[in-house]
Amino acid sequence: MKSTCTTFVAILLSAGFARAQQPDTSKHIFSLGEVTIKGHRDTLKSNHLDAAAISKFNRLDVSHALNLLPGVTLSAVGQRNESAVNVRGFDLRQVPVYLDGMPLYVPYDGYVDLARYTTFNLSEIQVAKGYSSVLYGPNAEGGAINLITRRPVNAFEANAVAGWLSGGYRLNTNIGSKLGKFYYQVSASQLKQNWYPMSGSFTPVKNEDGGHRDNSYRNDVGVSGKVGFTPDSTQEYAVGYSYQHGQKGTPVYAGSDPLNSLFKSPRYWKWPFWNTQSLYFLSNNKFGSNNKLSTRWYYNKFDNETDSYDDVTYTTISKPYAFQSIYNDYTLGASLVFENTSIKKNNFSIAAHYKEDVHHEHNISQPTLRDADNNYTVGAEDTYHLTPALKVNAGVSFMRRSNDGAQSYNSSTKTVFDQPSGSNNAWNLQGLVQYDLDATNAISFSVARKTRFATIKDRYSYKLGTAIPNPDLKAEDALNYDLTYHGSANGKVFYEVSGFYSKINNSIQTVNNVFFDATTNTNLAQVQNVGKAEYYGAEAGIGYQPIKQLRLDANYTHLVRNNLSSPTVYFTDVPKDKVFASAEYHPLNKLYVLASEEYNSSRYSTSYGTTVGGFYLTNAKAHLVLQKGFSVEAGVNNIFDRNYQLTEGYPEVGRNYFANIIFNY
Repeated sequence: MKSTCTTFVAILLSAGFARAQQPDTSKHIFSLGEVTIKGHRDTLKSNHLDAAAISKFNRLDVSHALNLLPGVTLSAVGQRNESAVNVRGFDLRQVPVYLDGMPLYVPYDGYVDLARYTTFNLSEIQVAKGYSSVLYGPNAEGGAINLITRRPVNAFEANAVAGWLSGGYRLNTNIGSKLGKFYYQVSASQLKQNWYPMSGSFTPVKNEDGGHRDNSYRNDVGVSGKVGFTPDSTQEYAVGYSYQHGQKGTPVYAGSDPLNSLFKSPRYWKWPFWNTQSLYFLSNNKFGSNNKLSTRWYYNKFDNETDSYDDVTYTTISKPYAFQSIYNDYTLGASLVFENTSIKKNNFSIAAHYKEDVHHEHNISQPTLRDADNNYTVGAEDTYHLTPALKVNAGVSFMRRSNDGAQSYNSSTKTVFDQPSGSNNAWNLQGLVQYDLDATNAISFSVARKTRFATIKDRYSYKLGTAIPNPDLKAEDALNYDLTYHGSANGKVFYEVSGFYSKINNSIQTVNNVFFDATTNTNLAQVQNVGKAEYYGAEAGIGYQPIKQLRLDANYTHLVRNNLSSPTVYFTDVPKDKVFASAEYHPLNKLYVLASEEYNSSRYSTSYGTTVGGFYLTNAKAHLVLQKGFSVEAGVNNIFDRNYQLTEGYPEVGRNYFANIIFNY
């Protein structure tokens, strides 16, 4: 294993991070949906994924697309069948997800299931690591992820894909038009799987016999659209709507950890619906030659139901641990950004954000409970070009979160009662210096103190009777450092190197045995601001395009996470080392063959030390362009049928196949 890893790293260092010979999709980026540091354009290739790259690697949902980038690690919440990512060690509560600049995370716990969001209607995914614009708003402690939709540039354009994949199929289409001052874009898609194949190396266990993974179905249907109006070059307005309907099953725990409660008491869960809706209005208005006002108004709705059954037959819900839980949440928000360039070589912005998060939940036969938070943020950001090659950026923001009601249910007395309210304030401060050595080489250094508020779940959840609430939880904060160098040579070699360090204080962690409940004779835990941690590591990407027909690219991430306050409590879900490399060869003008290899080292799966082993994955595909806008492609993932896991007890997909028919006009 060691020699194989050494050989692979050697291949990495000679491989590429080069630009592909692929269609230019940059013009289709919906610029109103971008959130960038004003006056400073992020040129790092490791922070962007365009539609062409996502399609080339056949990444069907957002989490698997993000896994292509250095510093980003794919993870899974096995017991909920959710897909997520970590960015330099920070999870999705600390790196919020946005759609065209609107926050997507669920109000109750701050997470979002990225497997429910397909990539079919996206023009680009932008990732800010550690240092992110204060214009995003609250909770971007470790960065931000922004999903940018498409914007048409032609009088009529269309894209459609019909595909087969092991256990299911995909259908998606995008239609758009730009006619004078007006444009529209509509998208529709379905990604359905009845099952996914398990590796032939999987050893059957009590709750899983192998072959087709039991209860692994999914059905995700998405419809979205926008209408835009550009009266002149200084104004743009757009109204958009997005609807996502999801259904999924949760495969039963199939592990061997006796300390895991699911080993003796497995969950039999299904999700009849996991739906989101978004309605938004975005605008840009330029006043005079130096002032611009951008606005963003949005309403997001989150609905889902979890059905917990008695047993593997999935027919009855009668035992004490079985239930039907329904969430009905919404977010109402707005942001305003004013930008001024009156001072020569200077770009100054101020922003104000308001966000109301409301969570409703109930189990069947129980009353509905309501929790709500109001979030206010104001911030300022300035970029100054000291010389044509030297620029500095600084940002500051103030955040306030106030509770607007929190309710709990006493199952013994069958009554609803109010929890104590609470509020919290936090400051963010950051600075960056970048020096351009020449047109293609630059070095930057940044420091950012960022924060995130405790979620409603952090503050008020009883965790099924094992914990007591803590409404006075404060924001946790991180001090993020980054040093990055990137450039190219001779138009054939492209490279990026980053070193980063984060110190986390007031980390929100569960503390055991803080209260003894004499009624139940049990010790209860509580979520508190007790944690201190550090994350540090490096990212590297290097590329080489020796001839026009051949592209080689690769990236490497090394990440260490230390729990300074509780060294025996392990951080989970992130490997220490991750490598991704690919080779793209064009033997003919209309044909290319793509092969990729990914390596993840072992990772902790539980806080008490259970691990899952490292793994290699090998994928390959061929793509052929036909006539009149049609093309076909086919491929195989996990060619060597590796039996691997991201979370102990939840084996991932074995060897699987796909084939697509693609039309572009």
